[in-house]
Amino acid sequence: MAGKRIAEKRVVRVGAVQIAPDLDSLEGTLTRVLAALDEAAGKGAELVVFPETFVPWYPYFSFVLPPVLTGAEHLRLYENAVVVPGPVTEVVAASARRLGVVVVLGVNERDHGSLYNTQLVFDADGTLALKRRKLTPTFHERMIWGQGDGAGLKVVDTRVGRVGALACWEHYNPLARYALMAQHEEIHVAQFPGSLVGPIFAEQIEVTIRHHALESGCFVVNSTGWLTDEQIARISPEEKLRRALTGGCMTAIISPEGSHVVPPLTSGEGILIADLDMALITKRKRMMDSVGHYARPELLSLHLDNRPAVPMNLATQQAAPSFTSYGSATDETDGSGNRSPADADRAPDQRVAVLRGAAG
Repeated sequence: MAGKRIAEKRVVRVGAVQIAPDLDSLEGTLTRVLAALDEAAGKGAELVVFPETFVPWYPYFSFVLPPVLTGAEHLRLYENAVVVPGPVTEVVAASARRLGVVVVLGVNERDHGSLYNTQLVFDADGTLALKRRKLTPTFHERMIWGQGDGAGLKVVDTRVGRVGALACWEHYNPLARYALMAQHEEIHVAQFPGSLVGPIFAEQIEVTIRHHALESGCFVVNSTGWLTDEQIARISPEEKLRRALTGGCMTAIISPEGSHVVPPLTSGEGILIADLDMALITKRKRMMDSVGHYARPELLSLHLDNRPAVPMNLATQQAAPSFTSYGSATDETDGSGNRSPADADRAPDQRVAVLRGAAG
């Protein structure tokens, strides 16, 4: 079977979405996600990628406001954040299943009293193949999100191939990238916020994703967000700070040879569509396989602790707590399989009916 797969000629059509969120509500942003999914699938996309923490929105406010002034917006982000699994994931999973597409979505995940920068990979049958959290939030983000763990550094098999994902400046962590390379990712998904820092950020993104494609010998599908002028004015009360919320957009699709498959999208909204010739992976790795014939594991190797980080381990005679495939402890139960009252705040909203209705 392995030899047959290598001999197969596979072409995967992918879509990278550059889009603005709805800064007023989770429901509004989710509606935009579903519409973009329909549009991309209508163009034949089998994999659709959205920007970093796109749902409900990236916390741009934390980049331009001093911490003492961010309380109200931070709490509003909590109120609109995504519980995983929950109503939002049900809606997206239903859309992925209906359209038969693999979806990679960035969300602000709420887990009890903390928020996380989380990447979700839905397979084409609607199953949640991966939930991973950004390992180290960057600069201003550390006031917003908690840290992820090694359990999320995982490449998953999907209908379009082996998919790995990292968010933003995680791409500056060579060992994190190598962990995915060593698992033989075929399509690497990168996500950045967009509309941030200025044009130099777009240049840095391009260098980073093109280098990873070359080093890993894989395709890279990168999606960045977008803000309208009206949204920028709303986020920043000071005109001179609004420049920090422009530029930084580099939605792009890169081949294993480090070149753009299609011209990148650096401003405005849109969806890049490209066909990936998977034979290019072998063509690149024939020359340089960084985790195979070009590696020297007896000299240099990576140690990865892929155990989930949990705040408490119970040393009792009872069975140890089980863990989900997403890398977090399962909810405590009363022994009958029912959730305990302590888990009630994992579903703090009353949006189930509204969000399920959106899936229709």
